[in-house]
Amino acid sequence: MAGLQQTNSEKILLSWVRQSTRNYPQVNVINFTSSWSDGLAFNALLHSHRPDLFDWNAVASQQSPVQRLDHAFNIARQHLGIEKLLDPEDVATACPDKKSILMYVTSLFQVLPQQVTMEAIREVEMLPRHSRVTREEHVQVHHQEHFSHEVSCSCSLLFCFHLAALTWL
Repeated sequence: MAGLQQTNSEKILLSWVRQSTRNYPQVNVINFTSSWSDGLAFNALLHSHRPDLFDWNAVASQQSPVQRLDHAFNIARQHLGIEKLLDPEDVATACPDKKSILMYVTSLFQVLPQQVTMEAIREVEMLPRHSRVTREEHVQVHHQEHFSHEVSCSCSLLFCFHLAALTWL
């Protein structure tokens, strides 16, 4: 039940983000990992609710991902009271940590207007499921495969030792 509730919370949060950033053609948030790594989504989310805080075009066009992330985190800290919980260098990767992004976006959700339409929620439910595995899942699968390989090698060696012992008898 807790997993279902988390999934629904993520859907609502993703719906809110997509609805808030709809008017920013450079931004297409489809997940809580790679969609955030260039810094545009954070800035668009802030700008959509508080356009008075900065010039969107200046941020979107001339800054690097790390600079855009730093900009968004500083704006959120200065004007919304949200601590800088993430390091831009940790987010500006191919697959930033999902839980960290969720935590930070939830902090934004708590202080910005929260209206989410049913249309936005339905849109999120229609997003294609990615077959890409998260970094944590990849590491876990790799460790499981490595362990399985070690076990099968150990079993094979054990079988060979038993077979050799039987032939000596």
